Amino acid sequence: MSAPDTSQGTSGTPDWAARADDAARSVTRHFGRRLLFLPGTHLAASIRPSSRFPGQPWNYWWQAQYADCLVDTGLRELAEGSRFDGGDRPSAGRLASRLVTSIRLRNSLRYVNSYYDDMAWLALATLRLDGLAERAHKPGRGRNARLQKSLSPQFESASTDDLGGGTFWSKKRDFKNTPATAPVALHFARTGKPQRAQGLLDWLHATLFEPNRGLYLDGARIQEGKLVLADEIYTYNQGPVLGALLELGGAANLARAAALVSSVAEHLTVHGTDTQARLVLRGEGTGDGGLFTGILVRYLALAAGDMRLPAAIRATARQLVLDTAEALWAGRTVRTVRPDEAADGGGWLIFSTEPLRPAANAYPAGTAVELSTQLQAWMVLEAAARIQSSIAP
Repeated sequence: MSAPDTSQGTSGTPDWAARADDAARSVTRHFGRRLLFLPGTHLAASIRPSSRFPGQPWNYWWQAQYADCLVDTGLRELAEGSRFDGGDRPSAGRLASRLVTSIRLRNSLRYVNSYYDDMAWLALATLRLDGLAERAHKPGRGRNARLQKSLSPQFESASTDDLGGGTFWSKKRDFKNTPATAPVALHFARTGKPQRAQGLLDWLHATLFEPNRGLYLDGARIQEGKLVLADEIYTYNQGPVLGALLELGGAANLARAAALVSSVAEHLTVHGTDTQARLVLRGEGTGDGGLFTGILVRYLALAAGDMRLPAAIRATARQLVLDTAEALWAGRTVRTVRPDEAADGGGWLIFSTEPLRPAANAYPAGTAVELSTQLQAWMVLEAAARIQSSIAP
């Protein structure tokens, strides 16, 4: 069943904030649940529909990305003066706060886990959550200090001189990669450690930057005394690198950031059957890959609004975000969960795993839907809303 589009502005342009609200409601209502029915808790199921929650696979970093999405929505709530899901339901900021607390409960009463990239994503999300609380003048400012105190030493420990630098991916300490090094660099940059952040970025550029395409490879390990590269190129690896380059600034970093945006546009986009010149990013499938493109888009939105970058680069970043968002929105579908929903146009809004693939094909009626892919679409729509608000007169 296709979804009606009521999110056009008065001028006929898309209302990206309304579309992002639709995605936020879809995820929070259909995936969000209490942990073990405990009041004041909130987590997202990994798969819906399912009767096994909370016995589903534990995806720590999906929950971290969920927190980031809630912060995006919370910032819009603050600017617009209204809640995304109505005045009688919790605000996005309140849900995010409950989520961070619930992650600790679900993770055996600790924030530390076996993967440094997971922890970095949660640390980044909670930094933004504290920023939201500060802007909203809410009590409990800095309430996530315990999380930062717990996780920051983990990043210091994982960022060693082995392999010449970089950050280990996991507690096994046998692999250093972009998925860990880039978000840790961004965390260092946002917590007053610019030299540590710059060292990680320089290692990435020296070790994992592939100059022919201008993109960053996945990782490196030592095997039989030799450096062996994992030469896959994923969309999401480029995102936090871009974010860290912009966060640190300076001529060299900004030049790398501009070149990275151009390389993304050249090598990580896909083409549909229409003749319109669009810059739609490729998807990376399901599972963890269902989040990859959304993470890249989050940081492209930052580039689109960064006046230190050349105008042409900002325009490319903007187009990458908006074209990808439009493709995901055009391919959405809706499932009716209750008999009364069909009559009032309600239901469960579902987005595809790939921007140019209809959601009805990616998730045929009756099949389960993965949280990762729905968070990705929500992220992309939030990025489009951020761009739209920043360019509005």
